[in-house]
Amino acid sequence: MANGISPTLTIRSSTGVEVWKSGGFKEPYVPDSTFAREESKLCRAIVYSPNGRFLAWANGTTVQICSASNWKVVHKLPRPKAFYLKFSPRSTYLMTWEIYTENPKDEVKEKPNLFLYDVTSGREMFSIIQKRHADWEMHWAADESLFAVMVGGEILFYEVKADTNFPTKPSKRLGGVRNGGVSVSPGQSPPFVAFYVPGTKGAPSMCRLFRYPNLEANQPIASKSFFQADKVEMMWNQKGNGILLLTSTDVDQTGVSYYGKQALHFMTTKGDSYAVQLNTEGSIHAVSWSPRSTEFCVVYGFMPSKATLFNLKCDAVFDFGTGNRNSIYYNEHGNLLVFGGFGNLPGYIEVWDMNQKKLITEHKAPDTTLLEWSPAGDIFLTATTAPRLRMSNGFKIWHHTGALLHETQWPEKQELLEVIWQKYAPGTFKENTIINEKIVGIASKTPQASKQKYVPPGMRNNVSITGGESSIPAARAPIPGLPPGYRSAAQQVKDKKQKNKNKSKDSVANSANNTSSNLPVQNNRPTSAVVNNTSGGQEKKNRPKTAPNPNPETPNGKTTDTTPKRPPQSSGDPEKDKKIKSINKKLKDIKLLKEKNERGEKLEQTQIIKMNSEAELVKELKALKAS
Repeated sequence: MANGISPTLTIRSSTGVEVWKSGGFKEPYVPDSTFAREESKLCRAIVYSPNGRFLAWANGTTVQICSASNWKVVHKLPRPKAFYLKFSPRSTYLMTWEIYTENPKDEVKEKPNLFLYDVTSGREMFSIIQKRHADWEMHWAADESLFAVMVGGEILFYEVKADTNFPTKPSKRLGGVRNGGVSVSPGQSPPFVAFYVPGTKGAPSMCRLFRYPNLEANQPIASKSFFQADKVEMMWNQKGNGILLLTSTDVDQTGVSYYGKQALHFMTTKGDSYAVQLNTEGSIHAVSWSPRSTEFCVVYGFMPSKATLFNLKCDAVFDFGTGNRNSIYYNEHGNLLVFGGFGNLPGYIEVWDMNQKKLITEHKAPDTTLLEWSPAGDIFLTATTAPRLRMSNGFKIWHHTGALLHETQWPEKQELLEVIWQKYAPGTFKENTIINEKIVGIASKTPQASKQKYVPPGMRNNVSITGGESSIPAARAPIPGLPPGYRSAAQQVKDKKQKNKNKSKDSVANSANNTSSNLPVQNNRPTSAVVNNTSGGQEKKNRPKTAPNPNPETPNGKTTDTTPKRPPQSSGDPEKDKKIKSINKKLKDIKLLKEKNERGEKLEQTQIIKMNSEAELVKELKALKAS
């Protein structure tokens, strides 16, 4: 509990919406009885207003807005198909978006699907047709005096004035940005506006920075062009004086990366522009601004990935080293940072003290699909949610020292869809004190992953006649509807072949043993097995017995394998056979490198490049075998 306030959790599941609360630090989270639980199987979205005064959710019938002070519903908006919800920066308006559809039977075929409501009165203020699924919302200035919305290939600007009616016509238009983007700075007003315009054949893509209302082509404050950029993600810092541009292509024309090519650029409101230099090859996994707005962090490169902190001149100021990570999470104050390794990584978590640039703890939170810091800044939430994962849904609360404070496992027949913290107005919480010594938490009840070797279902509960790879299962799991031990004709033939194969191996081994028994015996006994002369010339009974070696040594010390080996099939082309043999050897080496990487061992850059060439080698091998 920070500042005497314990933030609540709002949960959206396949059965409805509910609010959970805690009595304080180390106290468990339980459902809040003062909130009337929303019983609905069609809840698509939940959202808090930026100042934390309101909570809104869509239940498939209406959009409900309730007061966070007493959890009483204040408005029910008639938007049954609402899919996304978002508040304006000062919590004055609520935006709702639904999937665009056309009904040929209706007189008016094209109907608005993006709506704006006044939160105080619940009145509809604005509506427009917005067919875009991504970047659907209105982009607001921090003081809500202006918003921009991109419709088709045109950006529309609307000026909102307190002493006049809400605008119905745009004050400015900007065309020629089809498949492009717009972003309005969160800082001072009038705001800065960034435009992204995709490139055409022979012309590069471009991002330009303007100060509203000066939006003419000859009035940019800064600009940056790049050729390889199918799309651009624009990220402002909280002060609104710097913007990061993460460019990406779906296909890397050079063939270096399967995941396309990415680059990171930076522009300032002073007119400077930089390319962020990353000193290793590989994808850019995550980029995040510090809430302090003076630095940003990038996770990039082949696994184990690198993480680097940059200042506003794009100079690297701190290197976090390498690790299994692909995401970044700052707390509200910017004094704590979590690196996560989720998705195709097994849930690695690192917590760093950003004041001292020091690692506090590292642990695992397997199957994590969601991580969010508490607004107090000292604890964070991890959750396993659907539809990303439909099994073992639940959430956990962690202290920043790595101690587990709370754990809830969701019922198996229900799906946990989303968990969010209640928001509070800026300045509600003071910067938390960082503790370096791990506090005492609770033990997790989540079953740990088994370390036993996977056995296919058909081979489970088998009893082998002999050990090793040549063993034949004597008893198999019973098949429902068939007598115990039933074997089909095909299975009986397969067992007979395996039995004959084992007999031939045994005869070869016996022949080798008989041959070795006719050789003269050499008296090379160890000193612990010498003849005891005091006991009638008999050897000691406790002399260690030596097991027969299936691979006897030759006089030169090399081991000879008596097991007959099948010679490699020849294609008739010696040059082709040589290439196939070389590729098979490389694939075998790559397999060993992947095993090392999975164990967390650090690989050299040349080894990483070799490991990433596996797909090309497999493709080349298939082509050689097919030709």
